[in-house]
Amino acid sequence: MKQEELLKELEKAKEYLVIVEGKKDFQALKNLGFNSIFIINETGRSLGEKIEQVEKLAGKTKICILTDFDKKGKKLYLLLKSELSMRNVRLDNSLRGMLLKNRVQHIEDIKIDN
Repeated sequence: MKQEELLKELEKAKEYLVIVEGKKDFQALKNLGFNSIFIINETGRSLGEKIEQVEKLAGKTKICILTDFDKKGKKLYLLLKSELSMRNVRLDNSLRGMLLKNRVQHIEDIKIDN
């Protein structure tokens, strides 16, 4: 993995609202310096309600969907991408594409070599 490119994409994505699946993903991104993170799989509300909340939270900010790259995560990604696009929410998937290209399977596995 080209560290410089990955670092550049991570820095850019820190300005966005980032959607993750669970607490481990949330913690991994927190550890990398992300502040604007939304956990989509928290219980208590329907997916529709969560999507509405994401839409409100995003405002004019872009959104980066970082669900895992397993079957469940890909399915959730496609659903979120479709729903948010229909609501004219601005998405940026460049970090997701780079992680996929570098065979990262789970968001909590993102590592930065110092």
